[in-house]
Parts: sequence; C-alpha cells; structure tokens
Amino acid sequence: MLIVMNHEATDEQIEAVVKKIRDHGLDVNVSRGVERTIIGAVGEERKLEPEMFDPMPGVDYSMHIVKPYKIVAREWHKADTVIDIKGVKLGGPQIQVIGGPCSVETQEQMDLSAQFVAEAGCRLMRGGAFKPRTSPYAFQGKGVEGLDMFRRAADKFRLPIVTELMDVRMLDTFLEYGVDVIQIGTRNMQNFDLLKEVGRISTPVILKRGMSATISEWLMAAEYIAAGGNHNIIFCERGIRTFETAYRNVLDVTAIPMLKKETHLPVIIDPSHAGGKAWMVPALSRAAVAAGADGLLIEMHPNPCEAWCDADQALSPAELKNLMATLRGVATAIGRSA
Repeated sequence: MLIVMNHEATDEQIEAVVKKIRDHGLDVNVSRGVERTIIGAVGEERKLEPEMFDPMPGVDYSMHIVKPYKIVAREWHKADTVIDIKGVKLGGPQIQVIGGPCSVETQEQMDLSAQFVAEAGCRLMRGGAFKPRTSPYAFQGKGVEGLDMFRRAADKFRLPIVTELMDVRMLDTFLEYGVDVIQIGTRNMQNFDLLKEVGRISTPVILKRGMSATISEWLMAAEYIAAGGNHNIIFCERGIRTFETAYRNVLDVTAIPMLKKETHLPVIIDPSHAGGKAWMVPALSRAAVAAGADGLLIEMHPNPCEAWCDADQALSPAELKNLMATLRGVATAIGRSA
C-alpha cells in the first residue's frame, strides 16, 4: 500500500503513519520528494485499508498496489481451473451449455425438459425450485417439492443439476438432494453470510454478477467463497443495469476477457436473462462463445407459451437444438468444442 502525504505534512504526522503500519506487522519505506512524501507499506498489505490512513492528519490519500483478492486471482494461479461436475468438465476446451426451464412447475414439465435438454446435447440441466421475484405476488417456486421433481427428472438422463440457493437455512436440504451446482443469484451476490456458508462445502458454485456490481466487487464476492475453502467457483455474467430500456439488461461481453485476465476460474454467460427475449438468445450466445466464455446458462421450456415465469425468454426444444448446432461451429472456429 502507498500512503501519499500532503506537502504540508510534518515529521510527527509522517511518523504516526509509519508507526501504524509497523503496528500491523509490515515494514515501511519512506520516500521524501521535493513536494510530497510517499510512504510504502511492505508486506501483506491486505491487512491494511485506505480508510485506516485517509483520515489521519497530513495524509492526502492512500491506495492498494496489489489486488484485494488473492485466491481467485490469476496472479497466484496461472493455469485455468477446470471444475469437474460428475464427469462434466467446465473450464476446459469443451464449452458446456446448461439448459432447462426458469422454474420447476410439474413433474411432467421437468421430465420433458430433461429429455429435450439431453437430446439437444446439453450436459447439465438448470431449473429453479426457489424463485426470487420482484413482486411478492408472483410465483415463488415449488420449493422442496420442486427439488424432488427436478432430481428425479434429471437422473433419468444422468444430467447434473444446477439450481439457485436463496436462503442459507436451505443449504442442508440442497446437500440432501444432491444438488450438483449451487447458483447464487444476482440479488445475493453480496449476501456475505450466504457466501461464507457455501464456502464451507465443496459443491461447485455459480456466482452471478450483481445487476450493478463492478468487476472488482464481483471478484471480491468470489473471494468470500474461496476464503472458506471452496475453490469450485464459476462466474456468471447475466447482464447489468444501465440507462438502456430497449432490452432487459445489457450483456457485458467485455467482462469475459477481463475476467479471463484477472481470474483462473471459469466464466459462463446467461444470455436469457440478459436479453429477456428468446429471439436475442442465439446472437448473444454466439457472441459469448466467440469472446471466450466457458459455458452458457440457457432457458428452455417444453412449451414456452405456458411457462409460469419468464416465458418471453425461454427457447423451445427445437430452438435449443438448433442453437447447439450453431454453437459447435463457433466453438470449432476458435479451437474449442461444444
């Protein structure tokens, strides 16, 4: 960390900053210039925060010179992490598509969904048993009954399941039903107590980006999970909130290469929630794969017109099958497979 003193800082004020750094177990380097004195904290600077120094007399400003996240950073882990989900490798040369409905509705719907997901060539299945909704009067999901329906449907086709955990009190139930990948939704990206709890298990976690979160905030949220011991983390970009109203969210494709530079962990894209319209999903999916995404989270319903939530963005079984064929072409062009 660097602490920049203002030009009127006294020797006593400089010494006070030096003492505080040493009290936290770090060494100090003081560089006295013509107009400014710069104090460098040498050692594990993550023990220090700018707000510890900025209010001190004589301090102009302070800043970190290393990234605040460590475990998830590529700086400390150069090779890409590949996460094994019941034999399905996510993060390697093969792009994985996680298909399925927005919400679990009926056993028949889930049985058909699993069949169509498998026939399209997807290797994992998504489905929401618990649904966060903007309106308290909207369908909130089938809960534990939905988990049971989802598990039975997916098991017929040996599909690992991905579903969202909203409440830490349901974690044991998720483990009981053998949820293969736990999704942390956009509204819970900074629910730090929830992040800490999923950090204590080994089940892979999809961490969706908060609708207004910066890349740094997103990475720090992942660090909460990793700091607990669970390094099986998958980043999911699902669109961010901007001034634009022509579509549901703005898919930040730039986040893919940025994350690939900053972290060794896999990155996937949710084009369904980004565009909010089924007709947008193929174009956004192709763009994501071309930009380097390791996978896609795509909504498909056996009969989209009858979907209980997010009907506008769900693909039909035929549309999912056609999309998978085009994605294989894009993947091949960049030296990958799908």
